Amino acid sequence: MLDEKDMKILKELKKNSRLSVQKIANNTGIPSTTVFNRIKQLEKSNVIKGYTVVLDEGKMGKNMAAYILITVDYNLLKKRGTSQHELAAKLKHHELVDDISIVTGIGDIIVKIRTQDITQLNEFVTKYIRNIEGVENTQTSIVLESF
Repeated sequence: MLDEKDMKILKELKKNSRLSVQKIANNTGIPSTTVFNRIKQLEKSNVIKGYTVVLDEGKMGKNMAAYILITVDYNLLKKRGTSQHELAAKLKHHELVDDISIVTGIGDIIVKIRTQDITQLNEFVTKYIRNIEGVENTQTSIVLESF
């Protein structure tokens, strides 16, 4: 169970995972040896699964983001001997896919992608996703702004 000290340390790491133990200690008021030991324990217990970077996708040529809600044809998947999870895993490996989740509600799978432009988005939806067996319907929402 996480306590208040763990939560303070995690909050600092979420802001900047490159912070030194000493800087986290200064920001939280927790002794540096405690911070060090807590981080190691959080890593060991898989609360911290890894460290990552936040990219400026626009500077990488991926200027457009979109969410694609997919409705799955379960009967077809069943006939083909596959599952919603296998369909999601297939989508996850496409180079444009940033994130994918199985969801409840109107659709079954939601995919976040980043593309260069509307043409690349159109090709991804109409020529790739809609041609995957088991995809019944798609609904695409283009991201106007992220926070």
